[in-house]
Amino acid sequence: MNEEVKKEENKLISERKKKLNSLKKREKVYTNSFRRNAVSDHLHQTYGNKSKESLEKEDSIISIAGRIMAKRIMGKSSFFNIQDGSGSIQLFLKKDFVTEDIYNEVKGWDIGDIVGAEGKIFKTNTDELSLKVNKIVLLVKSLRPFPEKWHGIEDQEIKIRQRYLDLIVSKETRSVFKVRSKIISFIRSYLSSLDFLEVETPMMHPIPGGAIARPFITHHNALDMDLYLRIAPELYLKRLLVGGIERVFEINRSFRNEGISTQHNPEFTMLELYQAYSDYRDLMHLTQDMIRQLVKNILGVNIIDYQGKAIDLSKDFEIISLESAILKYNHDISIDNVRDLSFLSKACKDNNINVSDDLGAGKLQVELFEKTVEKNLSGPVFVTNYPTEVSPLARMNDEDPFITDRFELFIDGKEIANGFSELNDPEDQAYRFKKQLLSKTKGDEEAMFYDEDYVKALEYGMPPAAGLGIGIDRLVMIVTNSPSIRDVILFPHIKNKK
Repeated sequence: MNEEVKKEENKLISERKKKLNSLKKREKVYTNSFRRNAVSDHLHQTYGNKSKESLEKEDSIISIAGRIMAKRIMGKSSFFNIQDGSGSIQLFLKKDFVTEDIYNEVKGWDIGDIVGAEGKIFKTNTDELSLKVNKIVLLVKSLRPFPEKWHGIEDQEIKIRQRYLDLIVSKETRSVFKVRSKIISFIRSYLSSLDFLEVETPMMHPIPGGAIARPFITHHNALDMDLYLRIAPELYLKRLLVGGIERVFEINRSFRNEGISTQHNPEFTMLELYQAYSDYRDLMHLTQDMIRQLVKNILGVNIIDYQGKAIDLSKDFEIISLESAILKYNHDISIDNVRDLSFLSKACKDNNINVSDDLGAGKLQVELFEKTVEKNLSGPVFVTNYPTEVSPLARMNDEDPFITDRFELFIDGKEIANGFSELNDPEDQAYRFKKQLLSKTKGDEEAMFYDEDYVKALEYGMPPAAGLGIGIDRLVMIVTNSPSIRDVILFPHIKNKK
């Protein structure tokens, strides 16, 4: 904000504070005694299609409240557009309807003030549904003016730092978060209908686990011990499978101490579910059906537009193995060398991928996949058969131990879901944890810890099962046509201003 603009804003704030101080001398301000009996959306639904003549016969007294978003002062009459949580409606105030003192005071109210009004519903000569006001009261004085030429906030930093301001002025932003709420509600309803039990597991873990990621660390003063903000609830939810809860899910906040991008936020929302006596193919079917029904239920369509691309959810999602995808988009790699360590290492270097000498062929495959393939996956497409090396919690494929029974769902090149048949062999799990520890000693900060209690739980016996994780934020991005993950998180973190 330049100095001239700041100076003008300070002047307007000063003027509004003078108005507030004047009000305080005459009456009580910031009152909480006004009660409404209607909201704007309900009024439009109830009376919007009625004729002007029929509304003249209505004698119901309507009480409504909201924020002044526009006003027109026309001598002996004034028009105000007020906005509440459901929408907006016009108030019509005439000097004949109220006392002269009140009318003159109302003319001095500002954009942003919150008011309560009472009167009868009618339509103007331009057929606009309005409230003919016979009583009006100032509920909250807005001390800060909205920016000039207001058509929503174009400055992305202001949208994030002052989300409340963005919500006031942007119908589109409010719509995004209403849709987000509907998505989460639908998921809960969908899974409950399939007899999944919703649970809550700890957000602070003595050992970070359930995903390959760098954790946030905190300290518990009473116990005098370091704890980690969860990177995933997976290992706790699978303990519940051991305990006999055969279908379980959690919609959780997770934390990963990683970079920020249009697809990544260190604090994010995720769905995780686990189903006994099923495999990864069952959960591919569940994922496809749930997303398809979700979009149909909320948007009423099977084909959605995302950033100018049509995403068709009506057909069965494409399925391709990770190695097949690498071969498809890397013509210099063949079936004969797709697992060759030295060839893959050279291919990574040729694609400007920095890799260390201690990585295996599976890790190099994934590095190549992320650099050369993901951006081409318009989707929806299931990518299957991820290498065992990068899937320490997934069940190894019976015919090919190099890969696991695992999938990821991509839409427009974005990973939306990750699922796999669960590893329930305690000895194999212990071995893989130890391999992760070895990677950690070599400097891999994202490698998993050894979770002794989880291995102990598996030794009691966990039924064959499959698990699924869905990134709620990215799913909301796709459904709401939002280009950045920050657009679908109410209060994402941002660097402090210098």
